[in-house]
Amino acid sequence: MSSDPADFIRANTAVASPPLLPEIRLHLASEITPLWQATEDSLAQGHVPPPFWAFAWAGGQALARYVLDKPQAVAGRAVLDFAAGSGVVAIAAAIAGAARVAAAEIDPFAAAAIGLNAALNGVTIDIAAADLLDAEPPAHSVILAGDVCYERPMAERTIAWLRRCAARGSLVLIGDPGRAYLPRSGLAEQARYRVPVSREIEDRDIRDGVVYQLLAG
Repeated sequence: MSSDPADFIRANTAVASPPLLPEIRLHLASEITPLWQATEDSLAQGHVPPPFWAFAWAGGQALARYVLDKPQAVAGRAVLDFAAGSGVVAIAAAIAGAARVAAAEIDPFAAAAIGLNAALNGVTIDIAAADLLDAEPPAHSVILAGDVCYERPMAERTIAWLRRCAARGSLVLIGDPGRAYLPRSGLAEQARYRVPVSREIEDRDIRDGVVYQLLAG
């Protein structure tokens, strides 16, 4: 078995379009448990990150749909897709006319998936394989974050960092389908979408994917 993440992704996923995004093609998996086990086997070790990159999550789909529907939010601007997963939001930003797009992702499999998915869609995305949460807010005028509030420690660190980015003048947009650790204040709803999802990764067939602007205060 190849240890190259790109080879692994090609062998264990199929190219498909997420339900809300017929314009975009991604390397996607149909089942999470076999893929997770295959990822661990590929690395010959346990406790690897779950393959979040192999699924089009509801918050990310909603945020990508919003960017495609409202290209003026990103057109001509420098955009960062934070915790990018598959890179679907970054890809949408590039299609919508962003001047340049970066995707921040610390999982090497996700980074490889972003590269493959960008190529599938004929766009260029810079991959930042670093944890940005302890760094100063970057010089991006738009920061996009889909599905980052699923776990308390991650959500608290991320929201605090994103608020610092907003305080420095970045437009910060979050896509979220009602995760438990989404903040209850400091959000301005921008759009809401009904997103078909898989029972393999969610507890229902449809989720409301909501796009918020995160406020600095």
